[in-house]
Amino acid sequence: MALTGTRWTTNDRYGNEIYLTNERWQHIIDSINHPEMKYYEEHLRTSIRSGRRTQDTLNPQKYRYNQIFDDLYLENTHIIAIVLFGFKEDLEGKPTANNYIVTAYQKQIG
Repeated sequence: MALTGTRWTTNDRYGNEIYLTNERWQHIIDSINHPEMKYYEEHLRTSIRSGRRTQDTLNPQKYRYNQIFDDLYLENTHIIAIVLFGFKEDLEGKPTANNYIVTAYQKQIG
């Protein structure tokens, strides 16, 4: 699989378009990062679509999405996705949203 390009795009519950690249997916599931996510890609998409979102206090362009699931690896209870919000220029030179998933992992909360 090529490491370039967008893997998928979806909207969060606030209407923000967010995408995952093939490169970021490979980073997430790499054996030194979060290989347990390999079988939970659709859970990640669900977390972006309907998860709770909080803004990072140190970086206002960084958001953490989290969603509870009852079928995660080991004792984990939530999928956490880190998304950076920003802008890029479209073909006409106008600013357009550039919101992408940086990483994602599972965590036991509660």
